[in-house]
Amino acid sequence: MNFYRSQVLICGGTGCTSSGSNKLVNKLKTELKKKDLDKEIEIITTGCFGLCALGPVVIVYPEGVFYSKVEEKDVPELVEEHFVKGRILKRLVYNEAIEKEKIRALNDVDFFKKQKRVALKNCGVINPENIDEYLAFDGYKALEKVLLNMKPDDVIQEIKDSGLRGRGGAGFPTALKWTFAKNAKEGQKYVVCNADEGDPGAFMDRSILEGDPHSVIEAMAIAAYAIGANQGYIYIRAEYPIAVKRLAIAINQAKEYGLLGENIFGTDFSFDLDIRLGAGAFVCGEETALMHSIEGGRGEPRPRPPFPANKGLFGKPTVLNNVETYANIPKIILNGAEWFASVGTEKSKGTKVFALGGKINNTGLLEIPMGTTLREVIFEIGGGIPNGKKFKAAQTGGPSGGCIPAQHLDTPIDYESLAEIGSIMGSGGLIVMDEDTCMVDIAKFFLEFTVEESCGKCPPCRIGTKRMLEILEKITSGKGEEGDIEKLEKLAQNIKDSALCGLGQTAPNPVLSTIRYFRDEYEAHIKEKRCPAGACKSLVRYKIQKDQCRACGICAKKCPVSCISGKPKTPYVIDQEKCLKCGTCLEVCPFNAIVKG
Repeated sequence: MNFYRSQVLICGGTGCTSSGSNKLVNKLKTELKKKDLDKEIEIITTGCFGLCALGPVVIVYPEGVFYSKVEEKDVPELVEEHFVKGRILKRLVYNEAIEKEKIRALNDVDFFKKQKRVALKNCGVINPENIDEYLAFDGYKALEKVLLNMKPDDVIQEIKDSGLRGRGGAGFPTALKWTFAKNAKEGQKYVVCNADEGDPGAFMDRSILEGDPHSVIEAMAIAAYAIGANQGYIYIRAEYPIAVKRLAIAINQAKEYGLLGENIFGTDFSFDLDIRLGAGAFVCGEETALMHSIEGGRGEPRPRPPFPANKGLFGKPTVLNNVETYANIPKIILNGAEWFASVGTEKSKGTKVFALGGKINNTGLLEIPMGTTLREVIFEIGGGIPNGKKFKAAQTGGPSGGCIPAQHLDTPIDYESLAEIGSIMGSGGLIVMDEDTCMVDIAKFFLEFTVEESCGKCPPCRIGTKRMLEILEKITSGKGEEGDIEKLEKLAQNIKDSALCGLGQTAPNPVLSTIRYFRDEYEAHIKEKRCPAGACKSLVRYKIQKDQCRACGICAKKCPVSCISGKPKTPYVIDQEKCLKCGTCLEVCPFNAIVKG
């Protein structure tokens, strides 16, 4: 075993990789070798640390110094200062980690202080391509405990007592699903992992597979033992190349170590695992469509019952959970159901991973105890809204979710509380919107996504969502009519009542929630032909304030269609008929005389 005086952890997740972390690793190795420090300093490529917008991220241990936005050109200075002279390079330290004369360690930064990492425990800590590092952090001990000391019923009871519910959207009790599959009479059974994650702004499952793939493999083996399966499949979209690569490496390593395959831990339990790539169709996140795709068919849902636990993949009993659900299993087995159930709320136990994005200072991945309020997530962990803007709404659950307004900021984040206010937990995307966001336009954005991604099998989803989108397009272009809101509500209810699968049934949610909480914006678009947020281009008006205009003529000179006119010492005016609504005049006016409204 090699001993090092320092370890440098560099994020190798998708976000940091796209910012050049691979080049950073190579440059750091070169510079350390130049200084004869390559035997003293170990470089480890990890998964996502969480603060994705600050990449590439570099953490140096044992100090726990958090360097952010480190570029290739910074490496020589970083090596000289930190590793040769023993001084922290303050200009690269994450600004919230600097506190007067002291540098706060990673876990003391506001973004991490309120988090409790269970599913993300190893992400950003271990090298995901090295099984020995997973083993060093109690990897596969849960599987060993299950195979050597527990019966299948004991495993299911432990998961039941923990209160774990599916993290993929609906929150169905995990143990109940496993019980149905175990009690099914068929001999051949399957365990499937849904890693298709298609919600806009969601990247939780991808990050777990990039940072800790063995946790999912171990959990699937435990699930297979519990229900009596010997074969598993991980269905992951091909658009996740880093996750696919690391997953393949992890599966091969597990087979090499005898942790997958025949007679695991010397028992009569055998389990194998294969990867199946999806083409990125949103509908394949729905469990029956996903299984149809694995079978080689087109990804389309089928009516239920029968449910997959009785008749699933290849017509056999199947347990299907998503990545985050599985990532909790080994920790529950090792630490006990009571430990997991002590976190969260009465009906929503444990933690939940969220991908926090949109108009927020700290974009990234976080894991919080169930019951944490939206206000805590946005203003304490997320760092609030940029540029002093006001919070307007948060979208949870992606296209299947709803928009939560400011009056519900103190709502606890759990399955029941979100449902009460017209939203859902979903897989964990959380998009924050500020005062400049038009809620009618947001509803249109999500419906555009749904229409594009509909598999087309059932008319309510294929036709109904298209009709809803047409009404929204009419409203945002200034052609809305009295009665359009009522038409949207009627269409939405019909689709919810009659669509074939859960994705179609929840497709109207963004529209219904924005009508519920922001009806005045819909009415302003229809009755006043005005977008209060100034976001809908067709309804935008640029006006010159007479008392502010200095008649300098800069706006007129810069206007691409010459729609601004005026005379010396006389306020200029904009011809609204000719105006392209490009906003150039607003940008160039030195006296802030032009407003958008």
